[in-house]
Amino acid sequence: MNAGQCVARCLAVLALIAGRNASADVVINSTRVIYPAEAKEVTIKLDNRGQTPSLIQAWLDAGDARQSPEQARTPFVITPPISRIEPHRGMSLRLMFAGAPLVQQRESVFWLNVLEVPPMPAKGSGRNYLQLAIRSRIKVFYRPEKLPGRALLAYRQLQWTLHKDDAGRIQLECSNPSPYFVSFSTVAAAVPATTVSWRSRHGGMVAPGGTQRFELEGTAASLPTHGDIRFTTINDYGGSDEHIGHF
Repeated sequence: MNAGQCVARCLAVLALIAGRNASADVVINSTRVIYPAEAKEVTIKLDNRGQTPSLIQAWLDAGDARQSPEQARTPFVITPPISRIEPHRGMSLRLMFAGAPLVQQRESVFWLNVLEVPPMPAKGSGRNYLQLAIRSRIKVFYRPEKLPGRALLAYRQLQWTLHKDDAGRIQLECSNPSPYFVSFSTVAAAVPATTVSWRSRHGGMVAPGGTQRFELEGTAASLPTHGDIRFTTINDYGGSDEHIGHF
């Protein structure tokens, strides 16, 4: 292995390690954005909690995280798209709807991306450095006017079904007939008066009128005919609400 290959491999390893432990200095002050259809604009606040200035770039995409800002197409405009935030200071992004009308019978979802690029070291420092750009990504829910019901109570309409695949693995299917997206942080199934229970390792999201299957840990020789579902949903403010349902 020559010197150039050695350096390249070392940089690759350092990038992997740093990427796993890196944390953003610029923080979005919410975990989701609700955009009411009647609003002229929505404000999203950012804070730079680091010790150095940061350059940020903001854009929206329709669900493909691999798209660049130039490739992404959404009916929103965000300003400023590029900005500098001084250390221990904040700024606001303005999000405005400026596209063709969206479906009015249900919510639509998009993703806000905030890319943070730290400054380069001062010239003449003589130090080697590895510069990492960190991207934060949160959901933006477009909510039409006069949707029936309330987003906070959409969990009451969820319908649950327990399934088993050929390998005996348990899957929990959730159907959402409401016009709202429902996001989950935890999902578990249990059989009353027994020690039988299964839990999903991951949360998820069920679209309006859609279904989602959750892979549950554990196996079963046969499926129970009924049981309880304990699940935690994420509300408009990013808080967690615990519920009990049934299958």
